[in-house]
Amino acid sequence: MKKILFLSVCILLAVLTACKNKEQGHAHQHASSEKYTCPMHPQVVQDGPGTCPICKMDLVPIRNNGAKGELQLSQRAVQLANIKTVKTGKGQFQASKVLNARIVNNPELSEAVSSRYAGRIEKLFVKETGYAVAAGQALFQIYSEQLQSLQQDYLLQVRQSEAFPGEKIYKDLKVAAAKKLGLFGFTQAQIRELVRNNRTSPFITVYSPASGIVNELMVSEGQYVSEGMSVMRLENYSSLWVEADIYPNESAVVKIGDVVKVRVNGLSGQEQESKIDFIAPQLNASTQILTVRAPLRNSRNLLQPGMQAEVFLPLSGKEEAIKLPLNAVIRDGNGAHVWVMTGNNKFALRQVHTGKEDDASILIDSGLSGNEEVVISGAYLLYSEFTLKKG
Repeated sequence: MKKILFLSVCILLAVLTACKNKEQGHAHQHASSEKYTCPMHPQVVQDGPGTCPICKMDLVPIRNNGAKGELQLSQRAVQLANIKTVKTGKGQFQASKVLNARIVNNPELSEAVSSRYAGRIEKLFVKETGYAVAAGQALFQIYSEQLQSLQQDYLLQVRQSEAFPGEKIYKDLKVAAAKKLGLFGFTQAQIRELVRNNRTSPFITVYSPASGIVNELMVSEGQYVSEGMSVMRLENYSSLWVEADIYPNESAVVKIGDVVKVRVNGLSGQEQESKIDFIAPQLNASTQILTVRAPLRNSRNLLQPGMQAEVFLPLSGKEEAIKLPLNAVIRDGNGAHVWVMTGNNKFALRQVHTGKEDDASILIDSGLSGNEEVVISGAYLLYSEFTLKKG
């Protein structure tokens, strides 16, 4: 009896040992089939735990999550990744070329203020550049003996015309003397003041002929100037020019009257459309490029000469096609891909064939049906998460 009991215990121990060994074998087989990768270098994949040969970080297991090519995220993960989608549909697309450009002065609005007679700058009412002046504002006072002689001549003609009111010649001489004062910068108010005071003065104040910004100041107080010498230059920035560069092989697609979009660097949301009104007739000898020009409105004075800009030149007509933002398309060694939302926080990687593109958008020729939710924000974060989880 004891012998039979001993044999039963031995058989039971043998069965338990075999089951345990079988479970350990399955666990070892499962562990050996698990893949590990580096969080920072997803291209590193191996069969077991270890460290990354590149950054020496500990490898993490690759956990299968969802079907092949799909990724399931939690609601919090979607919010943290700022994932946004848009329903695809056909829309208007127009390809354009980006040209480097710059903002320059409009010389048609420039005003040169010069001395109409020889003399000495007695006083400057504007003593620095960058100062804004209005039309009719006093700019400087000048001392001129020549001007005093012209005043004396005019007062003489006034007295003669009053002494001989019936003589037409004295009236004509008076009008001629007044016109001569006007040519030398005298206003009608200054001429009336001269007659009322009946006193000449070698000093005269010169007023601004237009509104603008003092861009150049060529003289200082006490300096002698000659007739016709430039005193200052005024620039009106209410309208500026944008000049863009094109290569000779691109000149065939540009013509006067083309509508272009202008974006000034550093001023987001300040795009405006304009029309090309000038194309340089010859190449720049040093750069071998052509210059095209378009006017720009500057009513809010946000634009300044010297700013860098981009000019978007249309290259082809508009066409109906599926259009996505550039950030929605992921390119790798296998081609172009987009993320399509297939369910609640579930995304699938879809290969697409792309077409024309511009600075912000790209056409999808094939791979999308036109009525799907495509990720337009957070696509690269999804791709990184997919690489970590799928290897």
